[in-house]
Amino acid sequence: MKKKIYIAGSGGMLGEAFYTQFKEEYDIKCTDKDVNEDWLSFLDFRDKDAYEKDVKDFAPDYLFHLGAYTDLEYCEEHSDDTYATNTLAVENAVSLANELNIPLLYISTAGIFDGKQDLYDDWDQPNPLGVYARSKYMGERFVVENANRYLVCRAGWMMGSGPKKDKKFVQKLMKQIKDGKKELFIVNDKDGTPTYTQDFAKTVKELIKKEYWGLYNCVCGGQTGRLEVATELVNILGLNNEIKITSVNSDHFKEEYYAERPASERLLTKKLDLRGINQMKDWKIALNEYIDGYYQGYLD
Repeated sequence: MKKKIYIAGSGGMLGEAFYTQFKEEYDIKCTDKDVNEDWLSFLDFRDKDAYEKDVKDFAPDYLFHLGAYTDLEYCEEHSDDTYATNTLAVENAVSLANELNIPLLYISTAGIFDGKQDLYDDWDQPNPLGVYARSKYMGERFVVENANRYLVCRAGWMMGSGPKKDKKFVQKLMKQIKDGKKELFIVNDKDGTPTYTQDFAKTVKELIKKEYWGLYNCVCGGQTGRLEVATELVNILGLNNEIKITSVNSDHFKEEYYAERPASERLLTKKLDLRGINQMKDWKIALNEYIDGYYQGYLD
């Protein structure tokens, strides 16, 4: 008998990776309030009673709670909605997992740090700056302090699932290039670590198999900033001679991206490395794989 996993909030870029990586070996049920795939069914996990009923009816061996609001500006403007989604729903998931006596997976973020250090390992103390970061950190803390068995995996700058679902940095750049932009303005004062969704899901699978419960930084290898990622992307596309990259500081985008962001969100995967099960590739290799796998013909 295959073990069963209930995956809540799986309509986004991470959900696509979890579906891809887990569907063969496990019996999975994927839900989201945005049913945008034929393998998704409807559930708004903020509805505690509906969430509870749907999970109990499926009777899973694991509960994966993926969904969250991740748009920092939206979160600043809609703090009540953000806390209801990113924090309170997580508290509901914890009590549900405990009641069923099954492990819970929660996705946290590098954004919970204040950026005053250059690098953060799994044991560094978070100090969230804005509503988004606070809502995610409070979800993380609740899981760590209250769940019987849990995995908390912290992602960095997410990339995955291609133009359909990726709303992050790589897709924003790809869209500009597709639209014919010959100059990209890239911030030079924001550091972090890309995180390929497929490798992230593979790493979670290893942790589940080994039952290495706990909290893990889960990002690609290599440390970098926005500028390096943009430069490498243009390089991979072979457009070095056609596209100019202009370095600017964050003030250049302060109208559009006004929510406070840490100067450094660089994570070290210390615990994964010590456990010897890190499936996260170097970010340049992962970026190449991502573009190759999801963007064939996109710029034609």
